[in-house]
Amino acid sequence: MKHIIRWNPSRDFQSLWDSMDPRFSENFPNMQEHTRTWGLALDVVENEDAYVVKASLPGINPDDIDITMEKSTLTVSGETKADETIHSEEYRLRERRYGRFSRSISFPLQVNPDAIVADYEHGLLTLTVPKVEEVKPKRIAITINQN
Repeated sequence: MKHIIRWNPSRDFQSLWDSMDPRFSENFPNMQEHTRTWGLALDVVENEDAYVVKASLPGINPDDIDITMEKSTLTVSGETKADETIHSEEYRLRERRYGRFSRSISFPLQVNPDAIVADYEHGLLTLTVPKVEEVKPKRIAITINQN
């Protein structure tokens, strides 16, 4: 089964910036000190009781991850530090991201922010965001008239 992926112009711009960034860094050394903010890729699955949100955050200490819920918007953010043990002139290829990251998603149905469960194992953050009871599907029993 094929999936359609929505075109995102900012992804193309980020790719262009990533390819040009080393050239700017060579000519303007102070540009290396800028702070980057990058989006966090998420998977969101909906079932009858909750939304399950997964984010890959390898190498990030769970204490450095902030998770907030305001109204119907969930935000996951944090910061990764650049590897300072290797000087920039020694790199031949540098693709690992560092800097601030943030991602917010809004849920179409009401959720229970007090019951959100966050698990972190082997670099995978899993958030279970339960729906409120009022929006969960209800099973309606059918009575049979035997006249």
